[in-house]
Amino acid sequence: MCYTGVRHHEPRVGRIGLEMEILQKIDVLGEAAQYDLCRGCGTGDARVQNDLGRWIYPAVRPDGRRINLLKVLQTNVCERDCFYCANRSQRDTPRVSFAPEELARGFEEMVRRGLAQGLFLSSGVCGNAGRAMERMLATVEIIRQRYHFSGYVHLKILPGADDASVEAAVRLAQRVSVNLEAPNARRIRAISASKEFAALLGPLRQAHRARRAQERPVSMTTQFVVGAAEESDQEILATSAGLYSELRLARAYYSAFQPIEDTPLEGHPATPAWREHRLYQADFLLRQYGFRFQELIFDHQGNLPSHADPKLLWAREHPEAFPLEVNTASKEQLLRIPGIGPRSAARLLGWRRQGAVQELKALALAGADSKRAAPFVLLDGKRPPHQLSLL
Repeated sequence: MCYTGVRHHEPRVGRIGLEMEILQKIDVLGEAAQYDLCRGCGTGDARVQNDLGRWIYPAVRPDGRRINLLKVLQTNVCERDCFYCANRSQRDTPRVSFAPEELARGFEEMVRRGLAQGLFLSSGVCGNAGRAMERMLATVEIIRQRYHFSGYVHLKILPGADDASVEAAVRLAQRVSVNLEAPNARRIRAISASKEFAALLGPLRQAHRARRAQERPVSMTTQFVVGAAEESDQEILATSAGLYSELRLARAYYSAFQPIEDTPLEGHPATPAWREHRLYQADFLLRQYGFRFQELIFDHQGNLPSHADPKLLWAREHPEAFPLEVNTASKEQLLRIPGIGPRSAARLLGWRRQGAVQELKALALAGADSKRAAPFVLLDGKRPPHQLSLL
């Protein structure tokens, strides 16, 4: 076992039985996994209300299907020293580990009972990344081969994982991810003395190469801890934009830093939720609205302004582009209008074939925010009544 200088939690065995032992471990390792984001996960009351399902979350797969996802670590024993992390070495916290067969058996039981339809699996790094990845891969191989589970698996690729482990993860999972945590080498050094940015980015690039060699689609994601390293939004989004372009990343996740007791950053101020929200808004512009990184507007410190969302801010900075005639604008132009998103733009394009869009209520029926859009549109040649939105 990897020594971390902390107490280890040994679940009781014997008369309690295997199910209770697995339940106890899932309780510890599910809680330890909560800081790792995955697509569409809910929190709190959205979780399955069941002792065995305490760490099962409603999630959205890459194909849009909704499933219940068990989110768990193989182990929370970790030799890394990330200054923000609840599972860092030397932090006094209960430590437990799953053997591959044990976790696979517990997950199969949850699937059989209809509690879970998918698995999100990550791990602390104990010994080295290769051995930690071997245990995770062995768990999923048992799930696939012995229990014939063909459903959704999201596998975390650990920092420093070798090429063979990355390729195996891509073969076994529908989604793989590497948490970059910070946008560049300088910032990663500010939050961890044991991680190197190249060792994080390398496996992500290898995963991209591996997935191109197979026909089955595999998506990739990453995650940033926002505010822990004093990085700017501009740095974060520049890295995200590069990954979208270079690696066809499905998406980046942004986690507002929250201090955790008994870590070096416990006295660091928490990152406000609005900053995380602004990053997601800007990220949607890059992924779904056709914006280039160079079009995003930052303040003098390189951050997204708090007083206006990035799309509205761009529109106000480009009065020459408006008002746009809704009945003749292209899809790309419609997506530049505040309040109109990909779905409402598609509906409007379809409705135009049946007749002109003449009233604001038509925008609302299409799913757009008509009040937000009103200052920037023409409806059959006419300006609708409007007030400028402040947000």
